[in-house]
Amino acid sequence: MILVAPQIGFDRFIQLDWVAVALKVRAGLASLDELNELLDAAGLGNEAKSKTRTKLNALVLEPRSDLAEFIDRGISIFSSVKSHQEVVCFAWGSALATYPYFGRVAEFTGRLTAMQGDCSMPEVHRRMSELHGERGNIKTATRAVIQTLVDWHAIRRVTKGNRIERLSPTPVAEPMKALWLIEAALRYHGKPLTLATLQSTAALYPFSFDQPLGYVVSRSSALELMADGPSNQVVALRVKP
Repeated sequence: MILVAPQIGFDRFIQLDWVAVALKVRAGLASLDELNELLDAAGLGNEAKSKTRTKLNALVLEPRSDLAEFIDRGISIFSSVKSHQEVVCFAWGSALATYPYFGRVAEFTGRLTAMQGDCSMPEVHRRMSELHGERGNIKTATRAVIQTLVDWHAIRRVTKGNRIERLSPTPVAEPMKALWLIEAALRYHGKPLTLATLQSTAALYPFSFDQPLGYVVSRSSALELMADGPSNQVVALRVKP
C-alpha cells in the first residue's frame, strides 16, 4: 500500500472504463477477473498491466491509508452510477486527491483554457517542466495525464493534436457528489479555498455546480465554512476530534 502522496506517480493512461469496473469491484458488483480481462483486452503487456493495476489500486481498490476513508465515501456515493459522466466525477475526485501530479496538469489545463477555451500542448509541458525540471519522465507523465483527460471527456485534442480544447462542463446537481469533489480539491490544494472562487477553481473545471455552495458546505460533516476577515469566507476540511 502506498503510504504517502507520490511526486509524479500518475504516469500511465487510465481509461475511464477501467475505473468504472474497478469501482464495481470495490462495491462488490464485479470481480477482479473481470477487471483483468478488460486490461488484457486492451492489449497491455505484463509490465504495462502491472503498472496500470498499481494506479487503479491507488485510485479505487487499495487507496493509501490517509485517503482510505475519503475514497470509501466516494465509492459509497458513486457505486450505483449509471452514466460515464458520473464515473468521471469519481475518477476525477480520486485522482485529484491521490496524485498531485494529475492535479497540477488538470489545474494548468483548466487555467490555460479558461479565457479562450483552448491552449497549446507545449505550453502545458513547459509549465510542468518549470515545476519538476526538464526530465524525460515529466513529458511522459504529462502526456499520460492529458491522454487520460481526453478519455474522461474533460478536453479534446485539436489541430493535429497540438492544441487542447476544453469541453462543456458536467453539471453536478446532487449535493453529496458536489461536496465530495470539493473535498477532493481541498485535499489536492492542501489548504482552505475561498468560497467565492470555489465555483471557478481551475482543478475542477470539468464540472459546474448549480446549487449555492455556501449552503451545501454548511450541511457537510467533512467540510466547514470559516471566516477569513470581515467579509470573506473560506472552505476547509473539518478537523475531526
